[in-house]
Amino acid sequence: MYLTIDGDDIGRKITACYIENDEEKLSELSSSLSAAVHQITNLLQAEGFKVIFSAADGVVGASADPKIDFLELHRRIQSLAPPGITFSAGVGRSLREAYLALTYAKSTGKNSIVDLG
Repeated sequence: MYLTIDGDDIGRKITACYIENDEEKLSELSSSLSAAVHQITNLLQAEGFKVIFSAADGVVGASADPKIDFLELHRRIQSLAPPGITFSAGVGRSLREAYLALTYAKSTGKNSIVDLG
C-alpha cells in the first residue's frame, strides 16, 4: 500500500508571507514544515514504511503490512503538525491511486485521509 501525505494550503500561507513582506514568518514556516516532514518521515520508517519521497510539505511511503490502521496513523501524523498546519493523506494500491485519494481528501475538506486501497 502507498501513503501520500501533503500539507494543506501551504502555498497560500507562503503567498501570504510574500504579500505581507514578512521574512520572519516565511522563515518560521519553512523551518516548522521541514521539522514536521522530518518527524513524519521518521514515524513512517518506524512503522515499517519505505519512504519514497520526503521534501517540502509532503511525504510518500510504501508498506507491505496489510494491518496498518491508516486512520490512527493519520491522527499521529496530525499530532506532529506545527500549529495552524494540517495534513491530508491518501492511501492506495499504487502511487496513482494514493495520489487520487489525496486529491479527493483535499477536495472534500482537507485535514483528512481517504483510503482507496
